[in-house]
Amino acid sequence: MSLTWAQALAWRLRRQLLVPAAGSGTVDDVVDRLGAVVAKDLGAAELAVRLRLQRSQSGDLSAALADGRLVRTYAFRGATHLMTPEQAAVHLALRTASRMWELPSWQEYYELAPGDWPALRDAVREALTGGPLTRAELADAVAATPRFAHLHASIARGNDTLLKPLAWQGVLCFGPERGSRVTFASLEANPRWPGLPDLEDAGPRAVRAYLRGYGPAGPDRLRYWLGEGLGAGRRVRRWLDSLDDAVTVDVDGEPVVVLAEDVDDLTAARPTDVVRLLPGHDQWVLGPGTADAHVVPPAHRPAVTGGANVVVAGGVVTGTWTTRADDVTVTWSGDAGSPPMPALEAEVGRLGELLQRPLRATVQVS
Repeated sequence: MSLTWAQALAWRLRRQLLVPAAGSGTVDDVVDRLGAVVAKDLGAAELAVRLRLQRSQSGDLSAALADGRLVRTYAFRGATHLMTPEQAAVHLALRTASRMWELPSWQEYYELAPGDWPALRDAVREALTGGPLTRAELADAVAATPRFAHLHASIARGNDTLLKPLAWQGVLCFGPERGSRVTFASLEANPRWPGLPDLEDAGPRAVRAYLRGYGPAGPDRLRYWLGEGLGAGRRVRRWLDSLDDAVTVDVDGEPVVVLAEDVDDLTAARPTDVVRLLPGHDQWVLGPGTADAHVVPPAHRPAVTGGANVVVAGGVVTGTWTTRADDVTVTWSGDAGSPPMPALEAEVGRLGELLQRPLRATVQVS
């Protein structure tokens, strides 16, 4: 069976609710489908999600966070992500595989032995029982325990390096912002939180979820998303090999993997020239990684890595876009041929509907 990347990307566009223009579910359905959504900027995260829905309103994302259908926490490569509680449990289990808090450098810097962490987790749990706390409030509460008084500055100063393992271990997550200040809340208080599964249970589940949303993919893409820089990376190939429903297919001469249940649908996919305007750091480019030239041509990688809003045609990055007042300026790559004006204007119109203001399209070729 030999397929083309144009087919594979067309199938992936459907999986990620970008073809047709949007799905009929809810914001948490979209996040579940994508596995995770970068959430350093909640406005960009909301746009990424709403672009994939037929019907949505501003505030839907915040409502899903407020009632626990979504959680915001530190996940892939230490960045902040939105996930459903169920997906968070799976992926946070992988994050804990590094056990970086047991490294000698961590023990020396934070003056914490591995045996101190159960008591630290309990101190943080106790601090959060009354509700979300700002960094300063959490620092005060933890430091009230004499053995952890020396951690006050590390928690309060906003670096959050010390807090990330507590997030990965399922103790805390981000709470609602209090003005301009972030807060931290108890993840275990979320009634939808299932708790961390065993690593060897979580690994195959994470691999299968990735293949459903970002397949077909080779082991290098799986290692990038699920394990780069963490101890879990060494296990990804074994987890992939353990799946009895994973099938290797040929895509333009490259052996890649897809789930058996998706083979017929993938084979039936037809290339598309559909154009989409996506916000910076959208999962379309972050899931496979900006080094995947099938999605991000090398010439566009610096802009995409830097967080530029991207124009995608047929699944491939073909330019960038910016907004200023009521104007959307699309910079189209000359290497991609002539700009498809009707499609670009339609996308700008759809963007205007989501942002609730009329937008004009200005297209320039680079």
